[in-house]
Amino acid sequence: MTNTATLPRPDVHPGPPKLDRDQLRRAQQETLDTPRMKYSLLAKMMFKPVDIMYGKEGSFTKFAMLEIIARVPYQAWERMGYWAVHRHRTRSGLARRVFERIVEARSDQDNEQFHLLIMEDLIDRQGLRRNWLLHRAAPWLIALFYYHVSWVLFLVRPDWSYRLNAEFEDHAEHEYMTFVAENPDLEFVPDPGTYADEYGRYRSVADLLRQIGHDERVHKLDSLENMREPRVAA
Repeated sequence: MTNTATLPRPDVHPGPPKLDRDQLRRAQQETLDTPRMKYSLLAKMMFKPVDIMYGKEGSFTKFAMLEIIARVPYQAWERMGYWAVHRHRTRSGLARRVFERIVEARSDQDNEQFHLLIMEDLIDRQGLRRNWLLHRAAPWLIALFYYHVSWVLFLVRPDWSYRLNAEFEDHAEHEYMTFVAENPDLEFVPDPGTYADEYGRYRSVADLLRQIGHDERVHKLDSLENMREPRVAA
């Protein structure tokens, strides 16, 4: 039998840190005290339709829509990453660096997926009605647009793709933190804990939303950091 040497498996991307109650409150205030990024035309083209269809104010249904869209750039980067790994598979060091970026993108995508599942659970618990146009067709169309924009930007100028995602995550961070500030009654609504095993359990829905908002900040900072070295393959 021939022994086959393999590269060590990359560490699993840990994802955003889980904060305690005091840290969550501080994180919220930091967000509220920090001006939003200067959004590009492309970012505004995504934000505006969502505001028109779901209202300018935050809501669980609006956040579910945002989370459907939020997964998209990570899916596009993962696809491009696998293409790059295949292209540079004979250069093990480079292939490994690309694969580590894939692991990061997949972890962030999973984090956004839990945000969506949590929002859908909160919507169900409130008995909110959803229709086919606003909650199926519209999210799919906007996500399809965002996917192709992220993919093309990454192909042409990866830093542009990372910048667009940073703008989207900055928008989501502020939306969540502002929503909690404007709805103090959420402090007295217990976290249902439907996904506690995977995402953690919090004292209230307010803290749960603060954690999601902080996750979005971490994703934003990761994208801004990746802009410094947008290409791991040359």
